[in-house]
Amino acid sequence: MVAPKVKHRQVKALELLVLIIVALFLGRLILLQVVDGSYYRTLADENRVKLTIQPADRGVIYDRHGEVLARNAPSGREYVLGPAAAHVLGYVATVSQEQWITCRQSSDCDYWFGETIGQLGLESFYDDKLRGDAGAVIAENSASGETLREIGRTTPVAGENITTTLDLGLQRKAYELLKNQKGALIASIPQTGEILALVSSPAFDPGKVALSLNHPDLPLFDRAIGGSYPPGSVFKIVTATAALQEDKINADTLIEDTGELRVGAFRYGNWYFDQYGRKEGMLNLVRAIARSNDIFFYQLGERLGIKHLSDWAKYFGVGKITGIDLAGEGAGLMPDEEWKLNYFKERWFLGDTYISAIGQGNILMTPLQVNQMVNVVAADGVWCRPHLIKDTPPDCLKLNIDDKNLSLVKEGLKQVTETGGTAYPFFNFAVNGKTISVAGKTGTAEFGDPDDKTHAWFTVMAPFDEPQISVTVLLEAAGEGSEKASPVAKDLLTYWFSRQP
Repeated sequence: MVAPKVKHRQVKALELLVLIIVALFLGRLILLQVVDGSYYRTLADENRVKLTIQPADRGVIYDRHGEVLARNAPSGREYVLGPAAAHVLGYVATVSQEQWITCRQSSDCDYWFGETIGQLGLESFYDDKLRGDAGAVIAENSASGETLREIGRTTPVAGENITTTLDLGLQRKAYELLKNQKGALIASIPQTGEILALVSSPAFDPGKVALSLNHPDLPLFDRAIGGSYPPGSVFKIVTATAALQEDKINADTLIEDTGELRVGAFRYGNWYFDQYGRKEGMLNLVRAIARSNDIFFYQLGERLGIKHLSDWAKYFGVGKITGIDLAGEGAGLMPDEEWKLNYFKERWFLGDTYISAIGQGNILMTPLQVNQMVNVVAADGVWCRPHLIKDTPPDCLKLNIDDKNLSLVKEGLKQVTETGGTAYPFFNFAVNGKTISVAGKTGTAEFGDPDDKTHAWFTVMAPFDEPQISVTVLLEAAGEGSEKASPVAKDLLTYWFSRQP
């Protein structure tokens, strides 16, 4: 008798469950059709109308001779030089969520979510020109997705092509010379500010950027414009000019190389004395530049004082961005008494002036700033803003530097590259059998490395009489500028002049 009772209770429970389910479905149906009916009908109508964005063709980027550097391809953007021009050209990628949010918060947001935009280099800086204006098609579709009719259309407008100041061959050669080394190389025209080549190493593949995002060598970091380094002896160009302009020395001034100077418990030596135990006697400015004599420049620093030295460094552009048409430029640093007091809560000492006069201590410069510094001498005292777009009117300023003083500094730089100077790879420099006189400055900069490694610098103008090109090389922790950096500049200039008529 028990079994039928159990079965009866199960049936009643099942019937109750069915009634509850039916009631829920009826309630949902009433909600959809009566309460929210208009909302869902609107969605159905909107699903029938589809907006399709039509991206515009991105502008082509050319070098100064009309050679293609970047162009459109079926699978995305094509970069002819690959990593060799990655930092200066940049790359393109889909708008990120963060970029989209930032864009929507501004009043001039002009791209749509999912659009491809420039993310670095010239691709980013001139994105508005290169990107063009996207088009759109509004069409009515059937429930199956078939287009029934076109409601409206706007035609995409292709982006502008841009012609750069870069030289494709020189850019490729510069990259080859730096490959597998950390550093930077810049070549420019001193009298106009046109950048002929700009390379940062290591570089990245603009078509495979994701592979470089977390690399410990920071391949996405542009060392040429964003890296700030102690300049070492290349800074002596500023010190020499300042001392002449402030009438602390003249062409006939002689200073004795004593091998070392001592201030209390502190010792300041000359590199030649420290390495070989030798002194160089009485020196004038030209010979001191040629030999990069530290004792001479310590004395110039003391005669100038840090205020004059700092003011002249800033006049040359140290501590300020140049305004090149690339994002991410570093300003560098030119310290003085006020800076040290604010930053370290310490007063300035004579030893601080000594090491500043030879480009050490807290001075920091980018490779681009060093290139600008030598360009001022090459262009007879004219500072021209560096730029990367051809036919840009030069933005130049004549600095208040006497021609006779510039000539003395320039002669010293010339003797750097001649027998007896520090840039021995340039002794008797010739291309295709023709001797070419150049003027440059070596630099070997300490940066506090526990193994006493040094950055290698070399900056040079050529030819000496009428410079048509300047080259600046920085190699991180590579050693002496004369041994490591100057051969790179020599090879690049050899390539450059081998192509000239």
